Amino acid sequence: MSNDICQLYYVDKERVARARTRMHDDRTVVELAETFKVLAEPTRVRILQAISDEELCVCDIAAVVNATQSAISHQLRILRSARLVKSRKNGKMVYYSLDDDHVRNLFEEGIRHLKED
Repeated sequence: MSNDICQLYYVDKERVARARTRMHDDRTVVELAETFKVLAEPTRVRILQAISDEELCVCDIAAVVNATQSAISHQLRILRSARLVKSRKNGKMVYYSLDDDHVRNLFEEGIRHLKED
């Protein structure tokens, strides 16, 4: 018998009711799942790490991540559409940074979670 399931079927209606009140609406759940899907690509995670402390232009990010500017630009479009990064144009240069502290916190919490014993 599996250790992953109860050996006795019993539903605690009060716990279920409390858990249901904490559930987010379907749209929020889907958007969160989409955000995690975006973060499932290692190059995007590397980009977020590269710009976590200071903004960088596409050329700088490409050099840090060891990828082409075209590949980085494509990944940045995806990250921007997911509201994980923002851009700032300065003359002919475009600089990218994390969209806000929530993204930084999400990234840092993920790293902390992986490194805990």
